[in-house]
Amino acid sequence: MKNQLIVTMLLFSSLSMTTAWGQNATALDQLKADPRKAYGTDYPYQFTNVSLTKAPKGYKPFYISHYGRHGSRYYWNSSLYKELDSLLTYAHNHHQLTAEGEAFHDKFMAAKDELSTGVSELSDLGWEQHQRIARVMYNNFPEVFKKGGNVLAISSLTGRCVLSMSAFCQELVQCNPNIEIREQSSRFTLDGVVPTDRQNPVKHNYPRGVKPRYEKNRGTLLGEGPLRDKAVKRMFTSTEGLPGRLHHIGSNLINLYTSLPNIGHEGMMGNIITDAEVADEWEGNNLGSYSWVFGPQYEMIPILEDIMRKADDVIAGRKDRIADLRFGHDTCIGPLTVLMGINGADRDPEDPYEVKNCYQNWQTGKASNLQLVFYRSKKQPEDILVKCLLNGQEASLPVPTDCYPYYKWSDFRQFYNARCSQIKQ
Repeated sequence: MKNQLIVTMLLFSSLSMTTAWGQNATALDQLKADPRKAYGTDYPYQFTNVSLTKAPKGYKPFYISHYGRHGSRYYWNSSLYKELDSLLTYAHNHHQLTAEGEAFHDKFMAAKDELSTGVSELSDLGWEQHQRIARVMYNNFPEVFKKGGNVLAISSLTGRCVLSMSAFCQELVQCNPNIEIREQSSRFTLDGVVPTDRQNPVKHNYPRGVKPRYEKNRGTLLGEGPLRDKAVKRMFTSTEGLPGRLHHIGSNLINLYTSLPNIGHEGMMGNIITDAEVADEWEGNNLGSYSWVFGPQYEMIPILEDIMRKADDVIAGRKDRIADLRFGHDTCIGPLTVLMGINGADRDPEDPYEVKNCYQNWQTGKASNLQLVFYRSKKQPEDILVKCLLNGQEASLPVPTDCYPYYKWSDFRQFYNARCSQIKQ
């Protein structure tokens, strides 16, 4: 299986695009070039050929603040595998499967024990993603790491996040044994990584469930497409007596299909579903994703404040860390990108067709990550710049600047402190 995962990772890597093209192309152009982006939050991490903008003369990077989603994993909910097991068993025993359905049945049953055991666990590919992200970070910003130094890494209490943190940190130490890392998965640090966790001892009362403006204009626009019905028809010669509603069965088939490349079982479903068909329905699905990340954005204020507080401590010399690392979930990094307005994710358009131009759900895929890289002026040490990377690519912020992709730290702090204060009030 490990060899399959490595092949999958290399395949996804070979499909990468240059940074410049990825930033300038429309969402639909990007989707046409790589239909698997339509997998959305199931999209495995891409390692693109990135050419980063040089820092202004006299500035050197000295500190990185990071938030990363866990890497590729098995499906998060055991009900998917259990329901498909019951469905395929029933249809097979009652001779209701097409030839394609029978082939899928055989492959699923051969992998059933692995799938049911692996529910929600990090896959080998997920481990490798974080190793490689760490090495890319190290190579991109050698000035930060070359002398070694202290790093604090915090994680959600969930095993796949803890292992993602371990993979990342082990790789950093492999790059430079002089790096000292403290890893922590604790209720004490939940506010900086998963503030909404029920075990977080710090309670907040921020607005939640906020609705984006496009929803009042959506109506039936960009509703669900025909893929569910197509998948069911390709699977079964008859649907009589099948356990579960047909719409739910179709949803389960799509959810399994988009999850398979994360665990080395790509191809299990044959041509019951195709990437092109998933891509055809992406824009409607992306609308749902935008609502999902837009609603809880204010609940991510503690993460943004943790980022600013820890950066201030380093800049002021109260802490000697060279990096702060956080490992959590799509339920945090997605809303955080909206709260921060990364690449215009906070635009909140009224036109449903405009949503795809400010948010694409593949940006919140497996191992997605945010890196804030801090630069200090040699001539004026108090003069600090910060650059934002989203999934390794330079990203824009709604902060005024005359030297994009770099922003003055003082402007960054002023802008986001004001935004957080306004929300709290």
